[in-house]
Amino acid sequence: MTFTAGSLVSARGREWVVLPDSAADMLVLRPLGGADDDIAAVFPAFEEVTSARFAPPSPADLGNQRAAGLLRSALRIGFRSGAGPFRSLAGIAVQPRAYQLVPLMMALRQRVVRLLISDDVGIGKTVEAGLIAKELLEQGSAKGLAVLCSPALAEQWQEELRVKFGIDAELVLASTVARLERGLDLGESLFDRHPHVVVSTDFIKSTRHRYDFVRHCPDLVIVDEAHTCVAADDGSSTQNQLRYELLQRLASDAERHLLLVTATPHSGKESAFRNLLALLKPELANVELDTEAGRVLLAQHFVHRKRADIRQFLTVKDGLADDSLAEETIFPSDKLFKDETYRLSPAYRALLEDALAYAGERVSAAEGKREVRIAWWSAIALLRSLVSSPRAAAQTLRKRSAPDEAPTAEEADRIGAESSRDSADSDALEGTDVAPGAQTSATVFRLAELADRAELLEGTAEDLKLAALTKHLKALLKEGYHPIVFCRFIPTAEYVAEHLEGKLGKQTVVKAVTGTLSPQQRLQRIEELAELAGQDPDARRVLVATDCLSEGVNLQYYFDAVVHYDLAWNPTRHDQREGRVDRYGQRRDQVKVITLYGGDNGIDGKVLEVLIRKHRQIQRDLGISVSVPDAASTAVTDAIVEWLLMRGQHRDQEALFGMDEITGRAEALGAEWKSAAERERTSRSRFAQRAIHPEEVAKEVKAIRDTLGGDGEVTEFVRRSLRDLDAFLREELTGDFTADVSGTPAGLRDALAPVLGGNAVESGRPVPFRATAAVPRGEVALVRTDPVVGALAGYVLNAALDSQVDGKRPARRCGVIRTKAVDNRTVLLLARYRFHLTLPSRTGTRQLVAEDVRLLAFEGSPASETWLSPERTLALLDVTADDNTDRTFAERTMLRVLDGLPALDSHLQEYGEQLAAELDASHRRVRRAADEIVRGLNVSVQKSADLLGIYVYLPVGA
Repeated sequence: MTFTAGSLVSARGREWVVLPDSAADMLVLRPLGGADDDIAAVFPAFEEVTSARFAPPSPADLGNQRAAGLLRSALRIGFRSGAGPFRSLAGIAVQPRAYQLVPLMMALRQRVVRLLISDDVGIGKTVEAGLIAKELLEQGSAKGLAVLCSPALAEQWQEELRVKFGIDAELVLASTVARLERGLDLGESLFDRHPHVVVSTDFIKSTRHRYDFVRHCPDLVIVDEAHTCVAADDGSSTQNQLRYELLQRLASDAERHLLLVTATPHSGKESAFRNLLALLKPELANVELDTEAGRVLLAQHFVHRKRADIRQFLTVKDGLADDSLAEETIFPSDKLFKDETYRLSPAYRALLEDALAYAGERVSAAEGKREVRIAWWSAIALLRSLVSSPRAAAQTLRKRSAPDEAPTAEEADRIGAESSRDSADSDALEGTDVAPGAQTSATVFRLAELADRAELLEGTAEDLKLAALTKHLKALLKEGYHPIVFCRFIPTAEYVAEHLEGKLGKQTVVKAVTGTLSPQQRLQRIEELAELAGQDPDARRVLVATDCLSEGVNLQYYFDAVVHYDLAWNPTRHDQREGRVDRYGQRRDQVKVITLYGGDNGIDGKVLEVLIRKHRQIQRDLGISVSVPDAASTAVTDAIVEWLLMRGQHRDQEALFGMDEITGRAEALGAEWKSAAERERTSRSRFAQRAIHPEEVAKEVKAIRDTLGGDGEVTEFVRRSLRDLDAFLREELTGDFTADVSGTPAGLRDALAPVLGGNAVESGRPVPFRATAAVPRGEVALVRTDPVVGALAGYVLNAALDSQVDGKRPARRCGVIRTKAVDNRTVLLLARYRFHLTLPSRTGTRQLVAEDVRLLAFEGSPASETWLSPERTLALLDVTADDNTDRTFAERTMLRVLDGLPALDSHLQEYGEQLAAELDASHRRVRRAADEIVRGLNVSVQKSADLLGIYVYLPVGA
């Protein structure tokens, strides 16, 4: 027997849909209502395969008035193969916000996708890029994916792709490449063996690996933190040049999809920004962006929004007729900054003064350019470590200065800057938390004596900085906050964590995370801290970390306050730290930021005044963060260091001159910063997203909600189903709730155990359910894509379809309800349609079978029916029973309706064809662009819909 694509067959004890990839001797089947992950190949010659028709409900299996709504919701939530234009949305484990559909819609209008996604920090650029990647792979427009990122973020990207988007990517790092290459065949590239990869940008940019990657690179590339991979015409670091050369080679393939992701596309250097745009489209390198034609061209490839743009989205202010589709995205409303000072104890002050005096002597006495630069970097390392902590100071004083081994002054500067500066380059964070060395061949004995003095100060009353931190942490913990303490150096973080232990109360857990741990170990340490604190509702957690956590790691679920224990010498580093908690998913309306600074150590106060506070003011005035140019901030901090060293040598006119130098460089920085802020303000207005109008997004959001359901439906479904299945729910004042699922049927507990963990399911520990898409591990998001919600929907659906299931069955396929809400007999049908989709891509057309569930209702009998409007049909789901219905009468009534169903076939088929036409129009609308993107597109409906549910509403007294 030959089976056509889309037909229903029975095999292996269940029903399947035949997929287009089938042949006469092998059927490719997907379970009815299942996901692509459940696809199986069946050989009719060896296994029995028979034609099947979806059985109507049994009149003996009646449910109550809520059964229809629960069954419909279970179906919509469980959908993994929808027929709409966004193929990926039904099968991913993340609930995209409406504004996150904009880059996806922009991408689908391009034959070869070239986009720069540069939304503000914390908005969800990773999700936006992941959505596009998943959609292109689903549609067949891309065969493979490569993500280029820093090695510190590689494992996080791998986890995001796997968990949220179902994309299994191999890590290609310096530490993994040898293992990967051992398994290759002769002449085979690892990029041919592994179609999806997450690659360290700095590893792959080297000449040894670059050429193989370019030759075999997948046809879809995502570049994270793309601003670090671009070179400016006025000179850039060698690393940036090499990264940019790699991207130029990748972009030169006109058929390669390229997604550039960065929160800072335009950091004040117009040439760098133009070079970034040139990767997308060469014409953008020189087009006049102040003209309408230039802006229109750029808008096709560039999306650039700040939080204020999307906090309230799809509202009247966006030009929509009403707010029915409005979506609010909750971000912390503001950050509360407090600058808290401390003063040095006499012993610590004496140590600092002696060290600075000696460093100043060395700089003054140095002869030759190389020796002067070595002495200079030794002095900076010494100063930074001394104001950080006694332990960092001791290690620096006993450690050899890295620049001391440099053959030239230029090399000494390069090495010294990497270890002692605070670059805004997030790719440069890894490995910078190691304490630098200060010893040179001429300073060993003198610095060793200073190191002994520093060690004697550890953990004593002389360390007033540590005492101040302890006081402020106690205050934060008393207010219910969970703070992160950021330190500059590994020894400082370890020292602080060690001495905080036991001083913040018995219910406070303290852990340290530094660059000594691998990226995966860092995440594990954070989750261990959260789990320890979570075992006691009154417990508090304190994380002490270095800047290895200031980029890429999302900490908003566990922490809500930031303490800068060590001042960064670049304000952008403070932004990066604070951005770990000040982002979407943070439950606190206000994030607290405490900046601890030394009032009398000579450096902190001036850095705070000239750099940090000025940065905050510009941020308040402009509404966004503007990076301070690295060279300008370096000029200021160099002037401060020179003044400190000079002050130790000359306490008269030369010291006064040094202060004038600081003031002059600060004024120059202020002017340059103001100019950068104005350029950023202009770019925000010039480059605001304008390729997709909110009305277009609203149409697609409405279509998605009609097919897949909205958040309100999911919340109601979860509450009702859990209660009907004997879970114990406890409501919270916030509107969220917790559920003890230990008393639910064994089948549901088995389904939840892999997601929540067996202990959580069987122990009776309350599981938190949150009305947000952003939740930490161990909590459930009340969105259809959450694995727990999906498992619950699957159980409810399977129990409804299989009357032999033991235990409670919240949803039933039929029911007879007496209600005052109707004046005539009304029948509600829950129908499932199957569609044949022919989707064009640049590699040809792809044949797919998809599903959709719709509600239809009519008054009267099947032979003389009057069909209701969609609004009246949907309202039937909220109808309640006003009178009892005799069981025998209900069964007879349902049997008569079932007997009359053949008379409805023509209307059901006509309605299915109408749906197919609407879906075809929707696909064309989303892909509205060049003809080749829609040429060959077709949507047709499979004859005979499956009637999953039939519900009869009778007037009271009838």
